[in-house]
Amino acid sequence: MSIFIDKNTKLVVQGITGRDGSFHTKQMIEYGTQVVAGVTPGKGGQLFEGTVPIFNTVEDAVKATGANTSVIYVPPPFAADAIMEAASSGVQLVVCITEGVPVLDMTRVYPFVKERGVRLLGPNCPGLISPGQSKVGIIPGRICAEGPVGVVSRSGTLTYEIVFQLTRAGIGQTSCVGIGGDPINGTNFIDCLMAFEKDPHTKAIAMMGEIGGTDEQDAAKFIKENMKKPVVGFIAGQTAPPGRRMGHAGAIISGSAGTAAEKIEAFEAAGMGVAKRPIDFVDLIKARLK
Repeated sequence: MSIFIDKNTKLVVQGITGRDGSFHTKQMIEYGTQVVAGVTPGKGGQLFEGTVPIFNTVEDAVKATGANTSVIYVPPPFAADAIMEAASSGVQLVVCITEGVPVLDMTRVYPFVKERGVRLLGPNCPGLISPGQSKVGIIPGRICAEGPVGVVSRSGTLTYEIVFQLTRAGIGQTSCVGIGGDPINGTNFIDCLMAFEKDPHTKAIAMMGEIGGTDEQDAAKFIKENMKKPVVGFIAGQTAPPGRRMGHAGAIISGSAGTAAEKIEAFEAAGMGVAKRPIDFVDLIKARLK
């Protein structure tokens, strides 16, 4: 099984003719994702790679192809409008890869998407993959394998590292989800943990957090009170000095709540396994799959 995407996912790519959009569309098609349409204003009626129809609007694409998911590869100044256009089109899931979307824009986008009952993943995220079924975004398909572990992370590169380590150790994944590290994003840890808890094929969860904010503490509380499946966690940025932003826009320590130590303490209090290094996930997950 999987969460959020599967073999029935029909994908429309916003920005399909751009550099990043065209490159990753080819990768998604090669992986087996049903890319049914692309959107680039002014290029409607053309074909991408001779097979994927291009439309001027997401609404037109959805009406013509039955697309239920959108992925966005457009520059930051246009990302907010692209998300809201997708949310208004009838798709159920919007995945925004774009990095550098202004926080002020997201204060408008977040309630707009929620009011329409659409799930937003991102922005500034690597997307997600359900091994053997579908890939939406930029997570390399070759490092993934089908199996019983759900993966959720704020960091894109850390997602790749953990997935690679698990796959190399013979531990496959049900779905791997990169939620992004911006201060305002559409899907958080708890959303993913709830979905993994309900998925009958997910037997354990690997969760990668980082300094800044309180999302990891909130997730730990949820795990302690609501989850039966084992969760192993890791916090990136453990050596970061207070007040200095490290990587993601949301990865900044303010007071004590955003520190790695406070987050790790919350993980331990919730009964989670705590990885000191990414490679530690292998043994910690193996122990919990027995």
